[in-house]
Amino acid sequence: MRHEIEMAIDQIGGRGDGVGQAGDKRIYVPFTVPGDKVLVRLGATLGDGFEGRLVKLLSEGPGRTAPPCRHFGDCGGCALQHVEGARYLAWKHDMVVSALKRRGLPLDGLEAIRPAEPRTRRRADFSAVRREEDLLLGFHARGESRVVDLKECHVALPEIVALLPALREALTALLRPADKADIVVNALDDGLDILIVTTAPLGQGGKKRLSALAEGLGVVRVSRRHPSEARAETLVERGRAAIAFGGVKVEVPPGAFLQATRAGEAELTEIVRAGVGAAKRVADLFCGAGTFSFALASGGASVFAVDEAPRLVQAVEGAAKAARLARVTAKVRDLIARPLAAQELNEFDAVVFDPPRAGAQAQALALAKSRVPTVVAVSCEPGTFARDAQILAKGGYKLKRVVPIDQFLWSPHVELAAVFKR
Repeated sequence: MRHEIEMAIDQIGGRGDGVGQAGDKRIYVPFTVPGDKVLVRLGATLGDGFEGRLVKLLSEGPGRTAPPCRHFGDCGGCALQHVEGARYLAWKHDMVVSALKRRGLPLDGLEAIRPAEPRTRRRADFSAVRREEDLLLGFHARGESRVVDLKECHVALPEIVALLPALREALTALLRPADKADIVVNALDDGLDILIVTTAPLGQGGKKRLSALAEGLGVVRVSRRHPSEARAETLVERGRAAIAFGGVKVEVPPGAFLQATRAGEAELTEIVRAGVGAAKRVADLFCGAGTFSFALASGGASVFAVDEAPRLVQAVEGAAKAARLARVTAKVRDLIARPLAAQELNEFDAVVFDPPRAGAQAQALALAKSRVPTVVAVSCEPGTFARDAQILAKGGYKLKRVVPIDQFLWSPHVELAAVFKR
């Protein structure tokens, strides 16, 4: 039998686990809160300590609440449903505080975190595995490849959750035992967009079955992509797979990145527009499908949008052309490997950048050498944001505003937007 110990939980760590001390080692125990007294079974080495599995809750700490979802504790989608709302938001806010402090950045411009509502996530990335007798469809279990078969979800939009029974039935018929698939569902303006990523050929029979699935479920498009290929094949198309940014309809590719919630997108857009202000020439770096590009253009700015994904850039170009919006131009460029140099950046009155979780260190270094008056950063990772913000600060920028946004409800992730001025 593995070693078991009794211990107290002192804090919540960066992954959402409760953290306690056993001798000189830290023990990380999922689904616990500060003040809990617990019996823990020690597991694998983790950083400066060990993973711990909760065997028994001996006594409850303050701030514990009943999780709303039956899958919580098994499904890896949520880590913090058991933490009372105000304490949960305070912990997320403190993640941003800690990241800024570690880099010696000021806190005077830090605002209160903006909360998320349940059942508002408009994008979901599901996994499916066909077994001999049935099919599992849902999210992976925490730290495992096993798929938890979802019967409910308190994070995703109700229309996405309502899709699951029919999607499970269709995939059970289309996949063979041991076949796997990843399914991305995006809620667009006119309905749901489904991308199925699998090695299994779906064929004409698959098209018919998926077309039947789309009827009555608000599905505008179903596509299939092989994992080794970049381009998806459209199997069913019943309407425009489009979403409006700044009043401009953008027809997005299957599985396109979107901000996690509509409310979060609106808040980020408001902060970006306010930060840019009256700037006439704006570079929108890591632009995606044009979330901020068209919002800025609607205010009169000329926008140069850049992203590494050709299909997203094509979507931006197509939407700008259809809207006869000549002041929006776009270009394919890998900004991690080849960031815009200071000389290129100096053409702009403001720069917006929204990089992936790893941040944009090279681009921040180039911005620090530029003369751009205003920089607005959007990030889903406070640690890499703070690293990049420190680079800007050393280059002469002042951090004027930081707004945390809880787009990723009950997860250990937090979005933020920040404004820098020379």
